[in-house]
Order: sequence, then structure tokens, then C-alpha cells
Amino acid sequence: MARPAGNAPANGADPTSVSELNLLTLNCWGLLHISALRTPRLAEIGRQIAALDPAPHIVCLQECWTQDDYRAIRRETRLALPYGKFYFSGAFGGGLAILSRWPIEESSMFKYPLNGRPTAFFRGDWYVGKGIACATIAFGPSKNHVIDVFNTHTHAPYERGPKDSYVCHRTAQAWEMAKLLRAAADRGHLVVALGDFNMLPRSLAHRIITARAPVRDVWRVLHPDSSLGPADHGPERARSRPVPTAAFNLRENGATSDSICNTWQWTKNAENRSRARKGPPPPIDMETPDKRGKRLDYIFASAGDLSSGSAWLVKSASVEMTQRHPDLQVSLSDHFAVFATLRLHPLPEPLLPPSARPASPSTTVADSALESGAYLAPGTPTSTNTNYGEASGASGSAAVGFDAQLRALQRSDHDGDGAPISAAMYDEILSLVHRYTAREVGERYWRGVRFYAALIVWVACLVAVWFSPANFVAFLLMLLSSLGLAAGVVEGLLSLLFFSWEIRALKEFEWEIRNAKAVATGDLAGPLDSDDVKL
Repeated sequence: MARPAGNAPANGADPTSVSELNLLTLNCWGLLHISALRTPRLAEIGRQIAALDPAPHIVCLQECWTQDDYRAIRRETRLALPYGKFYFSGAFGGGLAILSRWPIEESSMFKYPLNGRPTAFFRGDWYVGKGIACATIAFGPSKNHVIDVFNTHTHAPYERGPKDSYVCHRTAQAWEMAKLLRAAADRGHLVVALGDFNMLPRSLAHRIITARAPVRDVWRVLHPDSSLGPADHGPERARSRPVPTAAFNLRENGATSDSICNTWQWTKNAENRSRARKGPPPPIDMETPDKRGKRLDYIFASAGDLSSGSAWLVKSASVEMTQRHPDLQVSLSDHFAVFATLRLHPLPEPLLPPSARPASPSTTVADSALESGAYLAPGTPTSTNTNYGEASGASGSAAVGFDAQLRALQRSDHDGDGAPISAAMYDEILSLVHRYTAREVGERYWRGVRFYAALIVWVACLVAVWFSPANFVAFLLMLLSSLGLAAGVVEGLLSLLFFSWEIRALKEFEWEIRNAKAVATGDLAGPLDSDDVKL
């Protein structure tokens, strides 16, 4: 993206001096009329963000549903983060907001095509119009000084186990996120995606993002052996690890949700609930086993434009804002925040694309060494041997040096997390799509049946009025016909409009998966349009 030469960043900062970026994401739990103590908690969230040291440069918030709460946070953070955007979506808003140290040049709200069921009105995901809040932020004049920020809150996991019908939604949403991230990275921008993804590490949705987009899960970059979910989660249980303590979950596993340290989770524990009724929640022994704690909040980041001669590497990542409200003595939200620092690091020459390397007689030798990995072997002259941020207790700072990250960039597999999607994974996604499509087709059919049944009942009641023996009978018939017609109209709208809308979105998603599988497997004939679902 070309910019005028005089386009200087905010706060008088020299773009060449911006060598570190501090990112923060937090689910605020700010549901109107539902979240307890919402107003004082969100105001305190703003104060705590402003007090963070180092100060964040970009903050992504989820479940910040009302503009009043957003303005309260903005008032507290206006000096450190003078720019911001509250995003509108759906009938009640998407709950997404982005705060920035630098001006937001462009923004858009991308609504997920597959986004919950309108019949589950008590859950509300479909009505709020969940999607991705996108912002282009420039901290300097060239395209190398541009950050594309993506903030999201994917569909909540209301159901558990193999019958979770919403896993198809989160998988499709991860696919859409990966497409946006890849397109932004292709423009040469630094790309970051933050939010409450409602997925576990190395789950199908997680693997889609790290495989389909050139981004890394910053926590797993620094903690590649961190947990894959709560202690009773199948893949985590298979690792035969001891139940983690509360301190270990925060420091090493990045647990942001369902932590025993969070007072809003105490309602799920009878002993803690009874203790909390007697007064302010007592402090938690950090060595207490924490079986439920898990990581649902993520920061994904690309390395930026490698042709510039440098890459954005992960310096540190930590779980933050675990403290309680100073007066109310409750956690600030039912989630904790994730804070990460990216550092701009010079690249060894062989990591540059050929077009960016200076011409020299040793180019052929360099190419050969790059392919073999010799240039980044430990102890070689081209190894940077710089290790920022040793492990430092609860801060969760980098225990993995920049050397290892550079080697991962060279392999293009992000330390294993970015391995290409296999044919089996594509088949797994298609299986999810087929199961959920069959469910929705069945729902559409039966709601259509109820619509026509309501029409028959309505007509029958109108005819029966002519033969009613008394006025009160006629009144009851008219009342029945009116209620039946109203219910029938709702069923008809769901059947003819909303379910058909969703089934068509599923068909688009299915075609994309079939097409991607065909490309990956070398099937040049491409995918066939499936005709197993009649639209």
C-alpha cells in the first residue's frame, strides 16, 4: 500500500524506531442485562489496560456489546490508545472493538456466512452477526509499516462431544479467517489475528488457521509443549501429564478460560460457591490443581514481509489481567487476557527470497545451503544466537529463542503447527459438512410441514366459525387460528428463507473444501459439484 512520504505515524514516533509491537486480546464478558456487574467491571478493564507495562499498541476486545461500555474503556485508554473502532453487526452488534496507538486507515466488518442457527434464539450467536472486525493500521509510510488486524469471536461451544453440531460452524469460521489472513499476508503486510476463537490448541479449527495462512500461534511458538485442552480432554489425557496447577496453567498452558483463579468460575464449584457467599472471594492457592482451565483466546501473527530483510518474531507471551476488581473483589471478566510482544529481527541473508538477495558469486552456494538448512544450524556464522526473554515465572516470557523461530520460518512449518492439511483432514471437514447439512435439510423439511399444517388449521378454524354454537366457541376458534397462523408464518420463514440460506452457505463451504483438496492432491480435474442435496 503506497503512502505519501509525509504520512508520519501517530505520537511523533519514527517508524524506523518501532521495533516491537505489543498486542492484547480480551473477552470482556459484557452482555447487556446478562453479565453480572458489567458496568463497573468494563470501566476497570479500561483502567487496567491503560496501566499495563509495557503499554499495548493494539488491543482487541470481544463481548463489548454496548457503546456506553466501549466509551468507558476509551476514556480510560485515550492517552495510550488514542484511536479506536466499535464494530456494528447483526441485530444486536458483534461485540467487537479495536483500540490502537496509531490511526486506523481502513476498517470493515466481515460477517461469517455460516453463523449459528436462527432457531436457537436463546443462544443468540446468529442474531448478533458474529464475524471478523478488520482494521488496517499504519505506523509508518511504507507497506512494511502496515499491520492488518483481525479481531473475532467465533461460535460458542454450546454442545459437547461428537454430537456438537456447532463444530461445523467454528470450522467454517476458521476457514474464512484463514482466507482473510492469507490475502492480507500476500499484500506484504504484517498480519495479526486476535480474539476468542472458542477452540482448543491443535483442534481442527486451529490446524486450519495455521496451515492455510502464514501465521503462527504465538503461545505455541514459545510453549510448543503446552496443553491441548483441559485435563480431561481426550488428546490431553492421552499425553499422560499430571493435572496442572493453577500457576502452571497460567504460566505454561496459557489458560484464559475456566481457570480456578477466575472468580466467575466458582459458581461451577460447590465448595468455592459456599465460601464466596460468606464474603469476598478468598485468594486462591496457586498450587491448587486446575482441571478445567483451558486456552480459548489466541494471538496469531505472521512474520511480515521477509523481502524487507527482517521478520517479526515472538519475544514474549503471557496471560494478563488476572487481578480482581479493587472494590468488588471479582475477576474483571470470565476470561483472562493474552498479551504478546513481537520484535522486528534482521534476517540472515539466505532467508531472503532470491529477488531480495544481493547478487554475488556465492548465490548458488547460498541457495544450496538454504535448502539443506546449514545456514541456520546452531553455531554457524549466520546464526543470530540471540535469545530474548528467558522463562520468567508467571509472565510466561519466551523460553524459545529467535534462532529456533528463524529455523521454523525456513522450514515454513511454524515448528510443526503449520503443516499442510492432509487429505484425511479435508475428508474430516467434508464429513462435518455432510452431517450438519443432513441435519439442516431435515429441519427445513419438518418446519415446512408445520407451516402447511398451520395453514390447514387456520383455514379449518375459519370454516368452523360458521358452525360454532356460541360466541365464546367462535372466539376460541379465532384465537386458535390467529396463534396457529403466527406460529406457521415463523415456521415458514425459517423453512423457506433461513434454513435455505444456511444450506446454500454450506454448499459454498463444501465446494471450497473439495476444491482445496483437489489442488492439494494434484487432481487437475478439480472438484465436482455435489448434487446430494437438493436446494
